Amino acid sequence: MLFLHHIPQPPLAQFVEMFWYYDGFPQRDHTHERLMPDGSVELVINLKKDAARIYDRDDLSKYDELPGTLICGPHSNFFVIDTAQQACVLGIHFKPGGSFPFFKFPADELYNRHVALEDLWGPEARFLRERLLAAAAPHEKFRILEESLLVRAFKPLERHPAVGFALSMFGSVNRPRSVAEVSDRIGMSSRRFIQIFRDQVGLTPKLFCRVQRFQQVLKMLQAGRENNWVDIAATCGYYDQAHFIHDFKAFSGINPTTYTASKTEHLNHVPISK
Repeated sequence: MLFLHHIPQPPLAQFVEMFWYYDGFPQRDHTHERLMPDGSVELVINLKKDAARIYDRDDLSKYDELPGTLICGPHSNFFVIDTAQQACVLGIHFKPGGSFPFFKFPADELYNRHVALEDLWGPEARFLRERLLAAAAPHEKFRILEESLLVRAFKPLERHPAVGFALSMFGSVNRPRSVAEVSDRIGMSSRRFIQIFRDQVGLTPKLFCRVQRFQQVLKMLQAGRENNWVDIAATCGYYDQAHFIHDFKAFSGINPTTYTASKTEHLNHVPISK
C-alpha cells in the first residue's frame, strides 16, 4: 500500500492541511466504514472509479451515488462510505475555514453535505480528474492539485481577521477559549461574529468547538487513554461523564467503548460490522 502526503507552500499552506494519496489500499474484512466529523472540508477524487457512494446511516442498502470527484462539506454528523472507494484515492484536507476562497458561496452551504465538484467548478472538475489520471507520479498529481486551487481561488487568499483570531484561540493547546471570551476580545457583536465564522468555516463557533472537543477525545482514545472515562471527560472540558458520552454518541452514532473496540490506525475511520 502506498500512502503519501504533501504540505503545500504559501499561500496555500494557510488554507490546506495537506494533500494526500492512497494507492493499493488493502482488502478489508468489512465493506463499510463510518467517518467521524472533524469540522473541516475535504476534496476527494476517486481515481479507480468515477463514482462515490454515501450510504444511509440507518440502512446500508440505501445510498446516494455521486461522481468520483466530490466535496465533503464540514460535518457534525458521521457518514458512511464503502471500503471499495479507498482502492486508489486522492484528496485535499483543508484546514478549518480553509476552503472558502475556492468556492463562490459561503461554507455553511456545504454543511453536512456531499456535493459533486462539477456542480461547483463546472467542467473544470472533470478535466482535473483526467489530468490527475494522466499524471504517473504522485508528486505530479500534487502539483496539479496546487495549480488547480490557485487558479480556482474566487476570493483573496486571506481569512477575515476575526475568524483567524477565533480559530487560533479555539485551537489553543494550553487553554482553549470559549466562544464568549473570543467574541468579547474581537470587539464585535455576537451575531456578526457568528455569521462571519459560519460563512468561512461552515459551522457556528459553538458547534465547531464541540466538534474539536470530540476530536480531542478521539486522539486520547487512540493514545490508549480509554481506561478512565471520568478523566477524559474532565480533560476535554465536559461537565461530567454523562455529558461526554451524550456528545460522543451525537457525533459518532456509537459510544466510546464501541469506538475503542473498533478503532483502526485512522483516527476517523471506524469499521461497521455486519
